[in-house]
Amino acid sequence: MGKENRTGVVLKGIGGFYYVLSDGQLHECKAGGRLRFAAESPLAGDRVEFTLEGKSALITALSPRKNVLVRPPIANIDRLFIVASEAPPTTDPFLIDKVLVIAARQGIEPVLLLNKSDLVENKELQSVYRGANVPVITVSAVTDEGIEEVCALLAGCISAFTGNSGIGKSSILNRIDARFALSVGNISEKIGRGRHTTRKVELLPLCNGGFVADTPGFSSFEITKIDRMKKDELQLWFPELEQLFGQCRYNGCAHIHEPDCAVRDAVSRGDIALSRYESYCKLYAELAQLKEWET
Repeated sequence: MGKENRTGVVLKGIGGFYYVLSDGQLHECKAGGRLRFAAESPLAGDRVEFTLEGKSALITALSPRKNVLVRPPIANIDRLFIVASEAPPTTDPFLIDKVLVIAARQGIEPVLLLNKSDLVENKELQSVYRGANVPVITVSAVTDEGIEEVCALLAGCISAFTGNSGIGKSSILNRIDARFALSVGNISEKIGRGRHTTRKVELLPLCNGGFVADTPGFSSFEITKIDRMKKDELQLWFPELEQLFGQCRYNGCAHIHEPDCAVRDAVSRGDIALSRYESYCKLYAELAQLKEWET
């Protein structure tokens, strides 16, 4: 049998092998020499060309990526579902805001899933993020509230789920498709946090033509790993701040300590949520610590 050229999507990579889905069949592939020489490792979500020869399969080329995350390592995401809740383990808004910035800068559509609606109403998080024009869906893996709406958004796309451990990402995905049978972690009564159950990034094929990845959680997203992100650029990814451009006394206002700052005035009036502004300040401080050659 001669060589056969095919295309497919990388579902996962383990120990130098890449598992590529093509026409409903899963192929175990290795990366070709040109990819290794170029130091381009395929990632989950990559669309690739590969050759089949007997039982051997070799990835020969990667299609151009629409986006890529370094941590967690995944490419070509259309939607990022951020799972949060005011029920234990309560989500820190800073973690949500950090992931929102990363998604916006990468051209990924974020969707905030407020989980455990059978336990809490999540009123504060709803108010903050609807006010920031973030799509919000109230969900419950117990009552199935919002599950149908989430399924519709997953159709035909590459999506990823993230959230702090124990927040219910895997439970929601199991309600979306029971075939996944993802491991669900318990919450520690002593520390009020969940135990990590997702240790790698893997795309799971959906019946509606989409793919979804359960990522290891908020801690794996690092804003300082974003390619060439400068502190002065940060305000571009907070819509509430961007709409006030040009209204501060000083050009290039950082909105931290400067007098007559339109952003700080809006926060004091309650027009911008305090938690969002605090996240901006914290992220600004993180980026300010980077050396020029690191940005």
